[in-house]
Amino acid sequence: MKKTTIPRGLEEMLSFPLIEALLGRRSRRFFMGAEIPDGVFAYKSVHKAMPLTDLEKLLVVASCGGNTSWHHMIYRAARYAPYLSNYAGSAGGRIFPSGAGFHTSQTFFTDDEGVYVLEMRDEPAFDDRAEDGSLSLEAFVDNVQKRVRKLQDGRIKFPSEVPYTEAHNTWVFNQPSTLVVIPVGDLSQHVLLNLLYMLQNGLVLYDDINNRAIPGIERFNDIVDVANVWPVTFVEQWSMSELTVEIGASCYAGTLMLQAMGLGGWMFNGVDPFAMLGASGDPKVPGLGFRYDTDARWPYPNPTGLDGVMEGCCPPHVPDMQAAVDKVCERKFGPGGPFHPDTPGPWKDSRKVRTAAQIHDERFRECIALQAQYLYDTFGKFPATVPSMFLIMYLQAHHIDLDFYDEFYQPGAYLKTHDAHMERWHSDDTI
Repeated sequence: MKKTTIPRGLEEMLSFPLIEALLGRRSRRFFMGAEIPDGVFAYKSVHKAMPLTDLEKLLVVASCGGNTSWHHMIYRAARYAPYLSNYAGSAGGRIFPSGAGFHTSQTFFTDDEGVYVLEMRDEPAFDDRAEDGSLSLEAFVDNVQKRVRKLQDGRIKFPSEVPYTEAHNTWVFNQPSTLVVIPVGDLSQHVLLNLLYMLQNGLVLYDDINNRAIPGIERFNDIVDVANVWPVTFVEQWSMSELTVEIGASCYAGTLMLQAMGLGGWMFNGVDPFAMLGASGDPKVPGLGFRYDTDARWPYPNPTGLDGVMEGCCPPHVPDMQAAVDKVCERKFGPGGPFHPDTPGPWKDSRKVRTAAQIHDERFRECIALQAQYLYDTFGKFPATVPSMFLIMYLQAHHIDLDFYDEFYQPGAYLKTHDAHMERWHSDDTI
């Protein structure tokens, strides 16, 4: 970003008060070029649809999924002190929180030009923090730009019509000129990370659906009390809830950025998640194009991954669940992982910190693989009761049509940043 091309609005965004973003956040759905054909809010915009600039898109996407230097990790657990807690999946931290540092989601997005993924999940910190704890916004955004990968040309092929889009969103969702951010979570990996967490804390699974212990689990009674159990349904629902928070926080961070920039938009979940991932069954509606399976035992299709982009920790992306466990452990303990001695970090002696965690040995991994393979063999997929890939929340950003709000609302329906956006971001007035 050359200073001669930076709009005045960017400088004002930097000083926008957090409290104004929090108190001023509202869903502002009506965009330039939009139309509501009937009803109490019937209105047709007199403005042409106006896509976000490259800088605007980068700022919004960065606010949803950008790297924010190193993850600080969890320090201590009474069960296995003095070892460092070994839960984290990623050494880097992102703009949103993630349960135990698992970081199992990836950020996809689409606009008029294409469909993209922000490959940030396992990236190292782009910079160290200054002494006052600050990071460079320019370096933060540039890091995002370097890690955006284009997957296909043109806007995602997903119709804004029932049954793919909820009836109340058909007029506004994924329309020309809009930016749609789509965080996708890997529940197959998230559940595996929770199984690792459980065993580290003395717990194993119990099949509460079939009311039986995991066959063969008694072989591991030398490393865990096999009677100390958590039900499968609880663990998988818990994992889904954790991942929902991660994805929701990602979108919420984006909504705060919209207020600071003066853009319209909102976070929402009124879209068919299975169709969006690629399991519509209609070749005309490929969505993100994830592969999926169906089974008479399941109430819905099960997306498992997008080859070469985001592959689940489950077959067919790995030969079996032992390989899936090894894949997750490699992410944690291998090069670049949070517990590898050569991975840099924010501490004065990062090598000492990163080697203080207990490594999952072969027998530990076998115990996890036994439980995971049982679920796959018994239920035909992993996880057993929730999707392998998970999607629930979206963020859309667009240029707000102030005339609509002036027509129907009392003063105060939008912020001063919205009022000044076109002048500050789309004029020749630059820094």
